[in-house]
Amino acid sequence: MLYHLFEYLKKVFEFPGDGLMQYISFRALIASMIAILTTIFIGKYIIRALQKKQIGEEIRDLGLEGQLAKKGTPTMGGIIILIAILLPTLLFCDLTNIYVILLIIATVWLGIIGFLDDYIKVFKKNKEGMPGKYKIFGQVSLGLIVGLVLCFSDQVVVHEKVTPSQEEIAQIEESTGVTYSPDHKSTKTTIPFVKENEFDYKWLAPGSGRVKDILGWIIYIVVIIFVITAVSNGTNLTDGMDGLATGVSAIVGATLGILAYLSGNIIYSDYLNIMYLPNTGEVVIFMAALIGALLGFLWYNSFPAQVFMGDTGSLALGGIIAVAAIVIRKELLIPILCGIFFVESLSVILQRGYFKYTKKKYGAGRRIFKMSPLHHHYQKEGIPALIQRPVKAIPEAKIVMRFWLVAILLAVITIVTLKIR
Repeated sequence: MLYHLFEYLKKVFEFPGDGLMQYISFRALIASMIAILTTIFIGKYIIRALQKKQIGEEIRDLGLEGQLAKKGTPTMGGIIILIAILLPTLLFCDLTNIYVILLIIATVWLGIIGFLDDYIKVFKKNKEGMPGKYKIFGQVSLGLIVGLVLCFSDQVVVHEKVTPSQEEIAQIEESTGVTYSPDHKSTKTTIPFVKENEFDYKWLAPGSGRVKDILGWIIYIVVIIFVITAVSNGTNLTDGMDGLATGVSAIVGATLGILAYLSGNIIYSDYLNIMYLPNTGEVVIFMAALIGALLGFLWYNSFPAQVFMGDTGSLALGGIIAVAAIVIRKELLIPILCGIFFVESLSVILQRGYFKYTKKKYGAGRRIFKMSPLHHHYQKEGIPALIQRPVKAIPEAKIVMRFWLVAILLAVITIVTLKIR
């Protein structure tokens, strides 16, 4: 809103600083500051309200160190995060930008699904929450919306490098020194460790001509649905320790913000030899708001937590991360960048699959990990499992910090892949 107000005032009046809002870096910094302050300010009031409503987490005794001490800690704190993201976004983003619109839709859409899940758990006293099929339906629906918008919106275009003619050289040197093709739709994305650093989903489609183009877009939309569903659920599974999902999501969000800035800048994208994606600079501001909201939430969510984000926050965070990666064409980097989420999800899949297999074969289920998701494996001891290390339980705060460090390492590797081919 302030962005559009300043744009209007700039056309009518001239005043000092009227061009500040044109700078992505300025708006990103202000958005992150507003998000941090919003989270800290409203957090105490929302926590107090949740406590009055007795919206506390129901804790099952799983034999984890310090687990029972968390009983009664308010949940649904994701409301704080969502408000702190949306407020600076509405103030400082270009609300006509299709990428910002998609990120807002993802935030609200999955935030509502998570809220309903938490509501069923807390008020209906149903520990299972919303049936899984309804969650999946909501995630798939969001993926379908995002995919169709990217397919049909005129704002979603890419610029690819072309070899300039001799007549164009003088003009190119006077501007940026880079020549790109006209705006066009594309199913190309970034892929790590290959020379051209690009992959076109159309290559997977059979046929030729128009049929191949249509099938290529269908494959692209299916991938989008899968990515949103997987990352959203992975973030949800990671939210099991004080500050774990919050810190990891902030690191991932910061990395996506950097990648969005590079992809949306014609000079940097040329230097790194990556796709130039017009208008993705606005994603930087949204991700800055996300980072600020998460850092502010750590004020209350760091060990020992005063509030849990619940599914209200974790599902929305996963959706935001997935959609941001998709719109800047970096979704194939997610297994690296979101390696924590990926491994957490994989640990649950392997644990359940192996337990069912051994139960059918031997009559009694066996475990790979002492407990899943993976972060609880390090917190548990004395349970028969294929992997016994560490033998003794590790304190929760240390597990969280180590996961953060791994997330930072993965973020650095993700950025480095842009130059490793």
